Parts: sequence; structure tokens; C-alpha cells
Amino acid sequence: MVDTVLVSVLVIVLFLVVAQVGLALHVRNVLVAAAAEGARYAANADRDPADGVARARRAVADGLSAGVADRMSFTVSQTEGPGGRPVVEVQVTGPLPVVLLPVLPFRLTVRGHALEEQR
Repeated sequence: MVDTVLVSVLVIVLFLVVAQVGLALHVRNVLVAAAAEGARYAANADRDPADGVARARRAVADGLSAGVADRMSFTVSQTEGPGGRPVVEVQVTGPLPVVLLPVLPFRLTVRGHALEEQR
């Protein structure tokens, strides 16, 4: 009887850890895709860099939820890339949603880059 309880607790903890890692990877993948999509959108010749931030925010809201998108911070910057060509960078930073296990809050920072089209 005691063996069953001890093994059950271990199995439940293992399951929760695996589920939390899966959730963290899913959130990271959605944020990376949203940052890249926002950078590509902002790099279009007929778009403003602020449009890329709005596009990235909408992609996070669609992929995760509007509440998660509200807790994230979105920034856009223009830098110089290879050969002196302008590059648009969208950065998404925010807390990692921790649902199953009470652990310390982790922060994620992801960046998406795209070469800016000439106007």
C-alpha cells in the first residue's frame, strides 16, 4: 500500500513537470513565430514599424490568449544589417505562464528580424 502511494506521487510530479515543459515550449514557439511575423510585416515598404508591433501582438493573442498578450511587452527597432542594409527587429518580452507547478517566475525574450524593403 505504501509503495503505491509513493510511486503515485512520483508519477504525478513527473507528469506535471513534463506538462509544464511542454507548455513552456509551446509559449516560446508562439512568441518566436509572432516576433518573426511582426518583423516581416514591419519590413514591408508600405508599412510603419508600429504596424509590426500590432501584428505581433495580434499573433500572440491568437496563438495563446489576449491576457497573455497584454502581459507581454513588444518593441520594434531598426538596426543596420549585413552590407549596411536596414533591418527591422521586433522583440517580445514577458513572463512565462506557469500553470501547473509553483516555481519562480521566468521571463522570455525573443526577437524576430527582417530586412527592410526599400521605399
